[in-house]
Amino acid sequence: MAFPITRHRRLRRTAALRGMVRENYLHANDLIAPIFVIHGQNIKNEIPSMPGVYQWSIDRLPEEIAELREAGIGAVLLFGIPEHKDSVGTGAYEEAGIVQQATRRIKELAPELVVIADTCLCEFTDHGHCGIVHRVGNEAIVDNDESLEVLVKTAVSQAAAGADIIAPSNMMDGFVAAIRQGLDEAGFEDIPILSYAVKYSSAYYGPFREAAQSAPQFGDRKTYQMDPANAREALREAQSDIEEGADMLMVKPGLAFLDIVRLLKDRFDLPVAIYNVSAEYSMVKAAAIQGWIDEKAIVLETLTGMKRAGADVIITYHAKDAARWLRGE
Repeated sequence: MAFPITRHRRLRRTAALRGMVRENYLHANDLIAPIFVIHGQNIKNEIPSMPGVYQWSIDRLPEEIAELREAGIGAVLLFGIPEHKDSVGTGAYEEAGIVQQATRRIKELAPELVVIADTCLCEFTDHGHCGIVHRVGNEAIVDNDESLEVLVKTAVSQAAAGADIIAPSNMMDGFVAAIRQGLDEAGFEDIPILSYAVKYSSAYYGPFREAAQSAPQFGDRKTYQMDPANAREALREAQSDIEEGADMLMVKPGLAFLDIVRLLKDRFDLPVAIYNVSAEYSMVKAAAIQGWIDEKAIVLETLTGMKRAGADVIITYHAKDAARWLRGE
């Protein structure tokens, strides 16, 4: 029926009517909060390019964990900054590594909190790449298969420390199969893998590289992370990870790739995560500090849009604030 029989505004007339027909709701349990942990004592370093986000020493983690629990956040994603780096990322899989120590401490503080361990080497290598690098003539090559061996050791070490979910973000071919086999052989058959299945080589990661001290020291990551122009390739990557044993799929970054989230949601039946990444956060924060935008309204609209696109869970640096706003604070 056409106007005037059909009047779409009828269902928008009051807040109660709008709420009754709302299609998507955002909840605190949709949100995962990233945490950066660092060696040392009494450290709470605010990251200059990410106002309100900090590097935490393990002795001060209780403050952050208490705030997250109070806000109703049920899961965290751990990133570690080691004391020493080397060419093969040894610190990623050490029993006393920074992520392993932080995992144990969080599990002591909040056993019910889901700890997700980011499984990559870029924070732990002195060259900043996500795998083992070899020189071939004048060119530096990330060795895919040799990198898998170190990534498996890292995942097993993280699971042994108490991680509830392993989240490999390295984008090596075959990484899910290798890690699944390694976890199973080590007795961690019940530990799920949240695969960074579709991770683009993006300009949106800049502030994160400051926070995690993980910027590549030469070259870029375009030979292993995806070209932002490609969508069909995302389906191939996701299909491979599913066949290799992934339990959940992730799209990273978020805002510029909502179409990819919808593609995965419509094509596959695994839970889909989206990463609301550092530059997305920093741009909102910068504009809010200038008074140019309503931060609360912008953040909640953005996160709701990610849900509408098909995300089941959202990794976001806004997690604490968003959870409090959703409670009316």
